[in-house]
Amino acid sequence: MDPATLIGLVLAFGALLAMITLEHSSVMSILLPAPMILVFGATIAVGLAGGTIKDFTSAFKALPGAFRGKTTPPQSVIDQVVGLAETARSSGLLALDQEADTVKDPFLRGALQNIADGTDGDELRMLLEDEIATKARSNRNAAKFFTGLGGYAPTVGIIGTVVSLTHVLENLDTPATLGPMIAAAFVATLWGLLSANFIWLPIGSRLRRLADLDVDRMTLVMEGALAVQAGSQPRLLGERLRAMVPAELLPKVGAKDKDGAADADAPAGKIKAKGKGKGKDKDLPEAA
Repeated sequence: MDPATLIGLVLAFGALLAMITLEHSSVMSILLPAPMILVFGATIAVGLAGGTIKDFTSAFKALPGAFRGKTTPPQSVIDQVVGLAETARSSGLLALDQEADTVKDPFLRGALQNIADGTDGDELRMLLEDEIATKARSNRNAAKFFTGLGGYAPTVGIIGTVVSLTHVLENLDTPATLGPMIAAAFVATLWGLLSANFIWLPIGSRLRRLADLDVDRMTLVMEGALAVQAGSQPRLLGERLRAMVPAELLPKVGAKDKDGAADADAPAGKIKAKGKGKGKDKDLPEAA
């Protein structure tokens, strides 16, 4: 779980509450039912009007995923594909059918079953690319819906303010009440801006980012599965898949691995023997 969205929203509203407190105001001054009902209700209604019922339900079904942010680390995908490549080289492609029964990812499971069934490589690539495109379109539609709500909300807030100011102008004969009424009128604009920038737009951006990460994962699986079908050498396949992933998304190489790499780069006849004392490293003679 990646709680970035939840943490960000809590901090944003926390900053708002801190501002209200420092100005010696009251939170209840902005928690007015009428403007909040208009802003949230009308914004969601307009978003529904701009799409289909299916778009609406799919977007809100994707909402919990924005807060969980559950993604598969690329390294675990690479390790799984490399393990499948080793199985295919040792036991043949038909063994992948049994491996598919233990795979939780439906995309990878389908690819393995098609490989075991002898599907042509070009046809398999076309099938997997179509699945990726369909999944990406579905995920991005949810992100687009919430981004659209972020565009509607400020305008809906302004509409609420105009309606309230109309009521203010009807009561000019009571100057003592004008101040509180004008302040209440601007609460609608406040909630329009708050809901857009503190809720809808961040959720839309989060879903779009998760959709991109899911496409990257599926692309990694596709290239790995096709390489397994082609009989690629497992170690070389692992290096190729790691080259497709940004370095910051891969685990860092430990100090031990760095020392091993340094020793591997040493010229022949100059391999260093590291002692425990303060003595200098010695050059060992090359084996005859």
